[in-house]
Amino acid sequence: MKKNVLVIALFAIAVLFSNETTAQKFDPMDKSPMDAVSFPSSYKISDKIVKVVYSRPQLKGRDLAKLAPAGKIWRTGANEAAEITFYKDVTFGGQAVNAGRYSLFTIPNEGEWTIILSTAKNVWGAYFYKQDEDVVRVKGKVSESEDTIEAFSMIFDEDMNLHMGWGNTIVSLTIK
Repeated sequence: MKKNVLVIALFAIAVLFSNETTAQKFDPMDKSPMDAVSFPSSYKISDKIVKVVYSRPQLKGRDLAKLAPAGKIWRTGANEAAEITFYKDVTFGGQAVNAGRYSLFTIPNEGEWTIILSTAKNVWGAYFYKQDEDVVRVKGKVSESEDTIEAFSMIFDEDMNLHMGWGNTIVSLTIK
């Protein structure tokens, strides 16, 4: 009995002075947190047609034209390139696209943006973008938002059109 008490006491002392008992240290929230948008958007519907996973950079007083420069490939968000998954074959901006997972890149311009689906996967930024991996390139219509959109955002409307907004810019693309 005394031996058991001694073992328990030694164990308790070891635990008390052990670094292993400290709480886990989690990283702080990402400055451009990851988000997802899907169609249909209701979480109660599991039979999705499309889902986009992307990170949401903030303007924080910066100019959109410097963060997503005109005429240059942009990762469509922050951190890793945005990824879009089609669970069914679709028409993306008028082009047929097979079900599958693609990276989503854009080329911002004044009147329209070029929206690119690429076979590249698990890509950080657009640093390693290769045009020969493009599946389709389509044009997105640009309109102006009355309100400034601080965090880059994506939504699907009730007709499955994709809308991307940041600053005072909204880019829209038809998906059927």
